[in-house]
Amino acid sequence: MNSRLASLQIYPFERLRTLLAGVTPNPALRPVDLSIGEPKHPTPSLVKEALAASLDGLAVYPRTAGLPELRQAIASWARRRYTLAALDPDTQILPVNGSREALFSFAQATIDPGKSARIVCPNPFYQIYEGAALLAGATPLFLNAGMRFAEIDWTGVQLAYACSPGNPTGRVMTLAEWGELFELADRHDFAIASDECYSEIYCDEAKPPLGALDAACRLGRRDYRRLVVFSSLSKRSNAPGMRSGFVAGDAALLKTYLLYRTYHGSAMSHSVQHASIAAWKDEAHVRENRRLYAAKFTAVLPLLERTSLKAEKPEGGFYLWLRTPIDDTAFVRDLHRQYNVLVLPGSFLAREAHGTNPGRNHVRIALVAPLDECVEALGRIMQFAKAL
Repeated sequence: MNSRLASLQIYPFERLRTLLAGVTPNPALRPVDLSIGEPKHPTPSLVKEALAASLDGLAVYPRTAGLPELRQAIASWARRRYTLAALDPDTQILPVNGSREALFSFAQATIDPGKSARIVCPNPFYQIYEGAALLAGATPLFLNAGMRFAEIDWTGVQLAYACSPGNPTGRVMTLAEWGELFELADRHDFAIASDECYSEIYCDEAKPPLGALDAACRLGRRDYRRLVVFSSLSKRSNAPGMRSGFVAGDAALLKTYLLYRTYHGSAMSHSVQHASIAAWKDEAHVRENRRLYAAKFTAVLPLLERTSLKAEKPEGGFYLWLRTPIDDTAFVRDLHRQYNVLVLPGSFLAREAHGTNPGRNHVRIALVAPLDECVEALGRIMQFAKAL
């Protein structure tokens, strides 16, 4: 077996199961699970209909590069969504089976482990970044929330993961921060992988989150050099089971990555590609999706103002990043026992780095359940917090 597997840490949800072992939740209350960021809004009919109408595609071996029609649909969407000078569907876009597998495999294709490679990861972070780094033979270098880029040593960095809007914080990187990261990439010769799977979940229709491709164009980097962006239909279109997303950006990086993927055997089926085309061409269902999430934030945030608990409306995504008055693992365990509400300890989403675990004394609350369940859950959390 690959000896690097031993370096992987237990996934957060496995740690959560261990934490709750032996805990009996209050049977008088219906369970509300807000621990996992799995969309619960309905998958749009237009996506399901396109999938059903394309089932003959299951009889065809798909090309790794995907259908030209899909790449064009993605390029057209990106140009509508962002202020882009151009985005060539033939050389700057690659369909992938969801952003998760692509975020992982991109590191395997990019890293040269013979050069003491390091990969920068935000902290707290999506666990795939760390796993991708370790299995690629690189060392993760964590950038804690609130730290400036200049506070870490970029020597030996071959890849930097960015996540904007962030998971779990919902924070969006500014244009100035993108400019600083681009300058560091040029100076130290590393690639940037920007995870933007939450880019289409935000509360203010007039203020969509800034994307990395947009930032690059605004800063004169119209070839997107050293930059690739990862996006997905999972959150945008409530279709996590389709495993459909794309990578876009630097044509030179994508050419090499396509070669890797050809051997990796990760082509998307024609049926899913046709359903994806329908999804990327439609914005009405995405606006309705945002409306549903915005209604939840509007309903639950005022409830928290009546307690000692602290959380801000995120700039993007569907998480509340809630500060807890006690240890986050004790908070989660006791909340589950007394009020049958399940959330995720923030410390499980971060690593001890620079003398602290930046997720400690926080919990991540995924507002994915129906509105009434989210409101009920926050009401229970209020009651729980009053007794602390």
